[in-house]
Amino acid sequence: MHTWIALLRGINIGGNHLLPMKQLTALLEHNACSDVKTYIQSGNVVFRSPDADPGALGQRITAAIAASHGFAPRVLVLTRDEFAAAAADNPFAAVADPKTVHLFFLAAPSAAAPAAFTPHTTSERYALHPRCFYLHTPDGFGKSKLAEKAERLLGVPATARNLRTVGTLLELASTY
Repeated sequence: MHTWIALLRGINIGGNHLLPMKQLTALLEHNACSDVKTYIQSGNVVFRSPDADPGALGQRITAAIAASHGFAPRVLVLTRDEFAAAAADNPFAAVADPKTVHLFFLAAPSAAAPAAFTPHTTSERYALHPRCFYLHTPDGFGKSKLAEKAERLLGVPATARNLRTVGTLLELASTY
């Protein structure tokens, strides 16, 4: 059995694409996943599965949600080790407020040139690693123009989680 962390993009936001976590848990269990644990309503799931291909697993989860709920969210599936490595590589780990640091998990490596990124304020900082874009927004993620444009600039599908959420998901995954 493999331990996986799935990040669903664009669910339960502004009353759109509603997917209660109890229904998501049942859906995953119906699709050969076990020990399913969710964290907050924005689509963070830790589970175990015999599947060894994260891409195929993500596609299967997307298809199951589309069949049961009528929308197909982007689902990025990572191994516990990949997720832990992204957290360990975080250049802003020492920041006092973990809600101001966001990790954009990338579906594929980005070929974006770091010069393409322009922080909105002098306090914003960023770093681009092969499968993760790190963004520190001390003035607020919602106010960040760079956060708003990040996926377009990266040129690959991405989904962001703040450092607090990343830490909680790692704690959940460590219980297996």
